[in-house]
Amino acid sequence: MTNKEMKYVLVTGGVVSGLGKGVTASSIGVLLKGCGLAVTSIKIDPYLNTDAGTMSPFEHGEVFVLDDGGEVDLDLGNYERFLDIKLTRDNNITTGKIYHAVLDKERRGDYLGKTVQVVPHITDAIQEWIERVAMIPVDGKEDPADVCVIELGGTIGDIESMPFIEALGQFSDRVGFGNFCLIHVSLVPVLNVVGEQKTKPTQHSVRGLRGLGLTPNILACRSTTALDDAVKIKLSRFCHVPAENVITLYDVPNIWHIPLLLRDQKAHEAILKVLNLQGITKQPVLEEWTSRAKICDTLHDQVRIVMVGKYTGLSDSYLSVLKALLHASVARRKKLMVDWVSACDLEDAVEKENPDAYKAAWTVLKGGDGVLVPGGFGDRGVEGKILAAKYARENKIPFLGICLGMQTAVIEFARSCLGLRDANSTEFDPNTKHPCVIFMPEGSKTHMGGTMRLGSRRTYFQVPDCKSAKLYGNKSFVDERHRHRYEVNPQMVASLEKAGLAFTGKDETGLRMEIVEIPTHPYYIGVQFHPEFKSRPGKPSALFLGLIAAASGELDAVLQGSASPMGMRYGPHKEKLYQNGIAATKLANIVSENIYSYCNGQRSLIPVFLMGQPVFTSHLSNTCPDLLYKVL
Repeated sequence: MTNKEMKYVLVTGGVVSGLGKGVTASSIGVLLKGCGLAVTSIKIDPYLNTDAGTMSPFEHGEVFVLDDGGEVDLDLGNYERFLDIKLTRDNNITTGKIYHAVLDKERRGDYLGKTVQVVPHITDAIQEWIERVAMIPVDGKEDPADVCVIELGGTIGDIESMPFIEALGQFSDRVGFGNFCLIHVSLVPVLNVVGEQKTKPTQHSVRGLRGLGLTPNILACRSTTALDDAVKIKLSRFCHVPAENVITLYDVPNIWHIPLLLRDQKAHEAILKVLNLQGITKQPVLEEWTSRAKICDTLHDQVRIVMVGKYTGLSDSYLSVLKALLHASVARRKKLMVDWVSACDLEDAVEKENPDAYKAAWTVLKGGDGVLVPGGFGDRGVEGKILAAKYARENKIPFLGICLGMQTAVIEFARSCLGLRDANSTEFDPNTKHPCVIFMPEGSKTHMGGTMRLGSRRTYFQVPDCKSAKLYGNKSFVDERHRHRYEVNPQMVASLEKAGLAFTGKDETGLRMEIVEIPTHPYYIGVQFHPEFKSRPGKPSALFLGLIAAASGELDAVLQGSASPMGMRYGPHKEKLYQNGIAATKLANIVSENIYSYCNGQRSLIPVFLMGQPVFTSHLSNTCPDLLYKVL
């Protein structure tokens, strides 16, 4: 775009939380990017925490990690995946960060003895932060973006959001007419009693928004079906928004349809008109998204991955892992089936306390085509993860361990293959005689926030023909994102390798273990880093692609390069599923993002593009109602 004056699109939410502002904001970015504009994103989280790093996954979902080491809200993961950009820690604004910056200035005397107040000092700091961050290039180019999409977390009316709403009201005047577009995401429920789309919640939400000094230009209405024309006209009349600017975000088979849904309703034309960009941009080019969405809808050749985790009560705890599995499975033309297993239920103690849960967990584990053990902190469920790693190793089941998952695989190998029965991590047993995993010397034991080994770090391959190196395209090194306090004990590496464990990737010093493999195993890889954070819909993570390929009996084809780049296949494929090496035929129904969720053998049908609220969900499990896969 020739006119480099920054344009801003603000996305707010009303009525209830969890409507999917993150997906909406990401999809708006995709639409504008398809029009030829460069797009960046900012997420505002009104909580007092400085960042998401010290939050439990049960509180706020996963902590997403950026290249610069920022521990941020999971919505920034949505932005990066949808827009294929690299954001910074400053792209996530929190109340804690703003107040910290203002109080630092006050202590330095920057306010010249004035009384420091919410208005103007906090509100000015918010506006200055937005303007500064919006100018940071995020697409690998030197120039800043053309449009900055801002998502305000929470719901209009939340008390903690008030300073941000006031600041954004001032900001709309500050940047001027034609540079600011407000899109309000609201709920239009359908009452089962009458089957009528009700507009009153959205009317009240918009009234509250206008009372706070912000007037929406576009309404994005969440509903189970497309809005009736009469409903659009009613909303237009009562909310003072043109009828053509009332957009429906109704339920679709997978979230990759959302940019297409916006395009088909000409949302881009409404946004470009408000931003005075008509005639400067082109019609949106979204052929890749259209193809991907259609492919995802028609997959039926299943692959079943067992996820053995600590936080299975909330699948958002592993959102990026689920997305990476989805990217890889779509690339390999497989319908992903995720079987959730609580690591605790695999442990011997549960066999006596709750034999049914124990039996169900092991039944699910033994029924998988592949096993994935993700990261986590604390000793709960660790022995279950170790048992899962042992089962996969002994039974030649494809296995991928991430962060703690890699560490538990090393501990299991030391116990089983070196005979060190008390081998452990000092995180779980500080007095173990055989510490396989130790606290990193540069870490802090007194401060938790921002003190881990974070962000993008380089891993050098030690064995050129190992599986991981081949999956990464035979590179000599790879840059991946990290988030950990503990590492494999370098003093035990020699004995572990002598017993058959291969540390095929190390850091630049050669002392920090990054990748571990068992060469004699079909696919047994553990990594200290988090490859899921850099997976993209069109560019799946190499190691997740390897797991899906191995679980489908197709790893050799991927390693030999017979498939197209990164495993993408567009021709006919075999209608065959490999479970534990045996070809099998299974039936499946297409659901949201082509993922089924199983909790210890009890199946739950995942809801369609629910954006936080479960709709037309058929539960076949009474024991795991909270394991719905929410798409945020």
